[in-house]
Amino acid sequence: MARYTGPVCRLCRREGVKLYLKGEKCFTDKCPVSRRAYPPGQHGQGRRKLSEYGVQLREKQKARRTYGIMEGQFARYFGKASKQTGVTGQALLESLERRLDNVVYRMGLASSRPEARQLVRHGHFQVNGRRVDIPSYSVKTGDVVEVREASRQKTRFKEMAQSTSRGIPAWLEVDAEALRGTVVRMPNREEIDAPVQEQLIVEWYSRV
Repeated sequence: MARYTGPVCRLCRREGVKLYLKGEKCFTDKCPVSRRAYPPGQHGQGRRKLSEYGVQLREKQKARRTYGIMEGQFARYFGKASKQTGVTGQALLESLERRLDNVVYRMGLASSRPEARQLVRHGHFQVNGRRVDIPSYSVKTGDVVEVREASRQKTRFKEMAQSTSRGIPAWLEVDAEALRGTVVRMPNREEIDAPVQEQLIVEWYSRV
């Protein structure tokens, strides 16, 4: 599958907001969004007024880039969310938040979602005692996500367990020493840190 492999800081600058794709760098003064708060490219500093469609598109792109998924996959997430009862936008964000790579990130065992996705793909995690290497795996209430025994001695995991720049959301219960987390319930909107207005995403899909 094709995937963006360029400088991820350009994505944050394009959206005009921190998407926290670069890990600890995003929390320092070296963050390009803080130093150059305008879109990348030759005409980045020019003034542009977005149309209503453009504003909606940017919100969709923010969500897609925050969770690191491709266009077709994002559309499938939206299609499933639109068939559920309740608020479509919230259902969409909840399904994205339940991705295994995102759960690893929110547990504090990776400095960014891209790093979490790579760690999952390399087979460092298990869910309910079974090895899972699919980043899009959707966790459920009661699932136990933990670092596999063979990976527990890696310095990277010990460092992330001891120090993280983020708080652990209330829908996850984490035992840092055991490198283990439990999904105690599904997240609510206030606990999802994606910097998007999900209703604009719903409006965008209603037009295409």
